Amino acid sequence: GSVTIRLLQTSTFQNTSFVETEGLGLLEDIELGSLDKHTWNIRFYQPWVRPSLPRSDWDTIGNMIKVYLHRFNYLINEGAVEKYVPYPFVAQCMAGCERYPNRTSRAFAYVAYNGQDFLSFDIDNATWLLSQDTNLSRYVQAVLQNYTAFSELVDYLFNDTCVDDMELLLQNGKAALERQVPPVATVFARTPSPAQLLLVCRVTGFYPRPISVAWLRDGQEVPPGPALNTSTILPNADLTYQLRSVLAVAPNDGHSYACRVRHRSLGGRSLLIPWGNSEVVLIAGLGAGLLAAVAVAAV
Repeated sequence: GSVTIRLLQTSTFQNTSFVETEGLGLLEDIELGSLDKHTWNIRFYQPWVRPSLPRSDWDTIGNMIKVYLHRFNYLINEGAVEKYVPYPFVAQCMAGCERYPNRTSRAFAYVAYNGQDFLSFDIDNATWLLSQDTNLSRYVQAVLQNYTAFSELVDYLFNDTCVDDMELLLQNGKAALERQVPPVATVFARTPSPAQLLLVCRVTGFYPRPISVAWLRDGQEVPPGPALNTSTILPNADLTYQLRSVLAVAPNDGHSYACRVRHRSLGGRSLLIPWGNSEVVLIAGLGAGLLAAVAVAAV
């Protein structure tokens, strides 16, 4: 499939004279490096990243980033003063490229203001497009349209070098990109009221991120609906992921339930974690109605 590299920038404008900028580089969800807050120098997180490009390329990239940030901070502050934007505020930028199996690529760039989509960059036409139509967004659009350092940086990083540079990163980072950690799944129940039972399937410790979690009722998958609530996939501290899927049922409804988990690390198999079998145990200290079943079965 496709592979994406992203550069993330978060600039917090405390006042006209103090801006704190954070930067992070990602290949898929692997952190390649960050920017030092004080010097804006690149700090490499993976040992295989720096050797992937010649030193002259890293010097060029580092210098372009510094020129861009200096000018970006100046222009944003200038616009904030002119448009009476209240401080503090946060500007976020994301730029990157997606490389396809046929070695073609698509570059992209976005700007957000206080967490809201603000502008997007049309790479092919080198124009900024409004994500929200306000006086401020139109002003920033006009400013960035005349700010060639940004478009030059995006063009250099993601149009000129995306395919070739990513090829080297993919070769050197192959082990990290192909890492697979199987999920651990637990099923337990909560009873918020005598008339309702909440079955919880907690799945954690898996990598990579994509995963399928479903509830089965009498062997049939429960379709989406108000009784089914699955969380977003969240990161763990050890660079794996977790999520929860909760199914609301009536106590003693006569049906059998199981949580089914599918993940790349399992190959063509699934994990099936039944609820209410002989391995159900009472978990002390968590209150009445909290039961747990931990089972791993290949189906």
